[in-house]
Amino acid sequence: MTIAFDQRDGWIWMNGAMVEWKSATAHVMQHALHYGGSVFEGIRIYNGKIFKLREHMERLIKSAAIIGAPITDYSLNELCDAVQQSLEKNNLTDGYIRPLAWRGPEEMGIGATNCSTQIMIACWPWPKYFSGDEGITLCTSPWRKPDPTTAATQSKCAAGYVVNTLAKHDAIHRGYGDALMMDYRGYVAEISAANIFMVKNGVLSTPIPDCFLNGTTRLTIIDLAKTVGIEVVETRIMPDDLMAADEIFITGTAVEIAPITKIDETAFKIGDVTKRLIELYQKETGQA
Repeated sequence: MTIAFDQRDGWIWMNGAMVEWKSATAHVMQHALHYGGSVFEGIRIYNGKIFKLREHMERLIKSAAIIGAPITDYSLNELCDAVQQSLEKNNLTDGYIRPLAWRGPEEMGIGATNCSTQIMIACWPWPKYFSGDEGITLCTSPWRKPDPTTAATQSKCAAGYVVNTLAKHDAIHRGYGDALMMDYRGYVAEISAANIFMVKNGVLSTPIPDCFLNGTTRLTIIDLAKTVGIEVVETRIMPDDLMAADEIFITGTAVEIAPITKIDETAFKIGDVTKRLIELYQKETGQA
């Protein structure tokens, strides 16, 4: 039986102090709960090594600033130290870390310039987001990624994940593992919570991240591919181009690297480029 996340054992770093997990609560009048003003990160720890901690915490600070909830009480170094403290307190050497910053309870209404920014860091053992190595199936979603003039698309803001959740739920109800999302122009964007890559004739292509997050794992894979001589192209990808690919895979902190074996009714093989990049990523993160 799955344990609800508010009933787990352990400790959560919350606004500078370690709080017992079940007591790490916030009042229902937090501004973020009413208007979606929160930002978060997902970070992996492998064999005691936090993967790209500083990059993730820099993005947390940037995300908070974008939505007008700046983190001013803690420096980047202090936040990184807090992550380390959380891991030590929970005796965790492998798992997942979730920092979260949100607009506090001082004001209510759309305008909330006087609200504090609250912060917490939780961590727990969490295996791969998708189980098994057989690959993932996708269906084309009716939901699209928004125009960056209508949403804070470069902030890892919780409000931006509402459409992703709707896309994911639609995919589950249709019997697929996840959702392939287009952007507001009709180009291939990403899946519900991961970036997407395609391989065609040995060339690795991925969408330009101008209306969705430029993921940390995405950047890692691009760098790894280039180091072994794989040509990488960031470009506009149309759905028909994707469906003609030789290989397709997705990347993200939670999913790591996962091959795609089917989109709608079109099947794909788990190819050599995908397998090689999985091996390289596992070495890079200390898993192999």
